[in-house]
Amino acid sequence: MQHTQPSHASTAPVTDRAEGARLVGSDRVLAVLKELARHPDGVALDELTRVIGSPKPTVHRALAALRRAGLALQDSRGRYLLGDEFLRMAFAHHEARPEHLRLRPLLETLAARFGETAHYAVLDGHEVVYRAKVDPPTGTVRLTSTVGGRNPAHATAVGKALLAHELGTLDAVRRWIGEVPAERRTPRTLCAAEELHRELRATLERGYALDDQENETGVNCLALPVYCTSPTAPSGAVSVSALAYRTPLGALVDAVEEIREALGPLKEPHRCARSS
Repeated sequence: MQHTQPSHASTAPVTDRAEGARLVGSDRVLAVLKELARHPDGVALDELTRVIGSPKPTVHRALAALRRAGLALQDSRGRYLLGDEFLRMAFAHHEARPEHLRLRPLLETLAARFGETAHYAVLDGHEVVYRAKVDPPTGTVRLTSTVGGRNPAHATAVGKALLAHELGTLDAVRRWIGEVPAERRTPRTLCAAEELHRELRATLERGYALDDQENETGVNCLALPVYCTSPTAPSGAVSVSALAYRTPLGALVDAVEEIREALGPLKEPHRCARSS
């Protein structure tokens, strides 16, 4: 499900994401902020100007606005980075999220039990966004997935666990794929509407979703939906993501009832709703 390379964040140029539109005003400021997030070691003004596709003076003004707000800073080398105030707000918001607080102990339990990485993710259009992650307490090889990172929903177990509740018919799957062509991440990725529909139906019937090295070769995953905020619809999905050589997919499937029991009331939509 997750990459062992740092590829969760989009690396498309800002101008591509904006479909070539000229950035103005607040849009430019936000584009600069998003681009800074891609450069933890800092980025030079010339590079920002090239990627943003705006004149240097306007990019410099956007940076000045961000610096006044504490959302950007300039280091001794003259390179620009995200500011401490931005990091403070982001971490404070993340730590205060109810689902993060509620699911953290569960993820820690799963990570310790399997010696693999546990995630909580939500569906956002055609992608999943990782809201929480716990690495195993031991092991030298770990996944480099990040909180806030994204992956294609159709290629991930968490995505399929949630899409199974969203796309109930073959026509719905066809429309969904037609909006954004399905990316083939590995030779095993399900990209055709018919095969994805069959897998989503199987996911609903068995109650869990699988990623058999479909998002990245060598990484497999099992995910179950969880009900934190709604009595009827899953709020997200919890997964165990494993290196295939270390924990084969069959080992995760054999332990699915143990994983389900670890979810406690989160696996029961009505009980979860009453307890929240």
